[in-house]
Amino acid sequence: MSETENAMNESCSQDKRALLARLLKEKANRPKYCPPSFGQQRLWLIHQFEPSIPLYHVITIVRLRGELDLHALRQAFVEIVRRHESLRTTFAEINGEPMQVVHPAKGFDLQLVDLVALPVDQREAEAQRAVSESSQVPFDLNAGPLLRGTLLRLEESEHILLLTMHHIVSDGWSMNVLAQEVGVLYQAFSLGRPSPLAELPIQYADFSRWQRERLSGEVLEAHLNYWRERLGGELPLLELPTDRPRPAVRSLAGAACRIDLPKALSEQLRALSRSERVTMFMLMLAAFKTLLYRYTGQPDLIVGTPIAGRDRLETEAMIGFFVNTAAMRSDLSDNPSFREFLRRIKEVALGAQAHQEMPFDRLVDELHVKRSSSHTPLFQVMFDLRTAMQSHEPGKKKKLEVLNWDALESAIPTAKFDLTLTIIETGESITGSIEYSTELFDETTIRRMLSHFQNLLRAICANPETRLDDLTLLSDAERHQQLFAYNQTEYVDPALDLRLHQLFEAQVERAPDSIALVFDEEQISYRELNSRANQLAHYLQSLGVREESLVGILVERSVEMLVGILAVLKAGAAYVPLDPAYPQERL
Repeated sequence: MSETENAMNESCSQDKRALLARLLKEKANRPKYCPPSFGQQRLWLIHQFEPSIPLYHVITIVRLRGELDLHALRQAFVEIVRRHESLRTTFAEINGEPMQVVHPAKGFDLQLVDLVALPVDQREAEAQRAVSESSQVPFDLNAGPLLRGTLLRLEESEHILLLTMHHIVSDGWSMNVLAQEVGVLYQAFSLGRPSPLAELPIQYADFSRWQRERLSGEVLEAHLNYWRERLGGELPLLELPTDRPRPAVRSLAGAACRIDLPKALSEQLRALSRSERVTMFMLMLAAFKTLLYRYTGQPDLIVGTPIAGRDRLETEAMIGFFVNTAAMRSDLSDNPSFREFLRRIKEVALGAQAHQEMPFDRLVDELHVKRSSSHTPLFQVMFDLRTAMQSHEPGKKKKLEVLNWDALESAIPTAKFDLTLTIIETGESITGSIEYSTELFDETTIRRMLSHFQNLLRAICANPETRLDDLTLLSDAERHQQLFAYNQTEYVDPALDLRLHQLFEAQVERAPDSIALVFDEEQISYRELNSRANQLAHYLQSLGVREESLVGILVERSVEMLVGILAVLKAGAAYVPLDPAYPQERL
């Protein structure tokens, strides 16, 4: 960044700190009803239209193995709800607008479902049913609570814990905060010790007041000007090749496929990010956009990415809805090298980070983006990168004294976008998954896409100077299939040496009375179609039509057109289609 930009950022940080300090001084006099954050207001509006859809449920499912101190676990959740006002917040509608209402701490209802009495082979199935059913129960944003907990006992030393929160009071980062605090508090309370956690210096309602006051006037206009420049002009619509036509209205049905990069490739990617002086986020976003470019051929691409929204130290340990969304736009029209494209991605990412405060929905409204029931606004694909500290992915293990905590898969398969690629960077490896719309894609298509992505990453690491069009996506087996197997043209199966009309005649013998052709209200069986074609074929031969003759067919789409094609073939000739819509000179 330039010295001017650095000075502006420092001034901006000072303004943020001054505003936050003033609001904290006023904390004791905070009104009963506080305005929601911009993100909360968007989710509240969505909830008014679709209150029963669990799309915005944030779910954690963990298997607890070992001797469980149920009292200590309940006590831990009671303390977490006391610490975080967001978990005892509801939303009242006042003059048509939502307002936050923070309630006094009254404990936490951790429901216990005992499955020990069931036969062993039925417990897992019943647990899965209970988890799926419980996680889809709608929330009442006006009445609350917006955090629910259910504990399923499979055995004395094995339990499944289901935590469901509405997104309006939580996000992915928050779930990691929750998991960490449960661990710390459970260990303390199981040993009869008090909570070792320090009180939070700020609560979510304080943050939302700060955000509302800050994002106005010149500050808001500066952010708007940046995004108007980045997203000006005609916005591209990503058209990935799909397995099925896009429905007029998206249903949000989804599934996910996982990928684990080899350790050697993970190390190569880290080395490349260091040598190019970019973050792993920038590197993987550039690679993902390259994949989309190669799949679609579209040089103008917009990919969405979540922004944590926690640029203040005071917000890092809070549970609440801070996440925002940024639209990353790139121009690939000149087929740059990957290294050059990575440089452009770095510039875009740094600009987005500097202007991350702009609420996404406010931006969509300001840009007058046309809404569609079949496409999401601005972009159709998301990219997210999480570090080990940010992730609460399935398979992640924690140790709670003598208790093991194993994260399991979410119970609700949904897809908010056509595709969402999530990369998780741990200390040793890089893993990831693609969440995809099952209305558009088959699982085999997504697995092939992940394979292509891995091949692309290898090619990038091998030579980042390669131009995007020349980076290979194919595995050795796919390359052999494309170059050799699909070009195998020698004669193979004698049974296939039949002409079209002969294949048709074979079908006539198999099912003479079945319907062969439907046109408007007319239906013709294979027997009748074959008879009419034979009559016309004999007539053509009487006119001198022989092998290698060319017979023009000038007729609108109709039963007669198909009769004519079959008759010409039966006579041994070739037909020349002539469209009546052609200009007379061409005919």
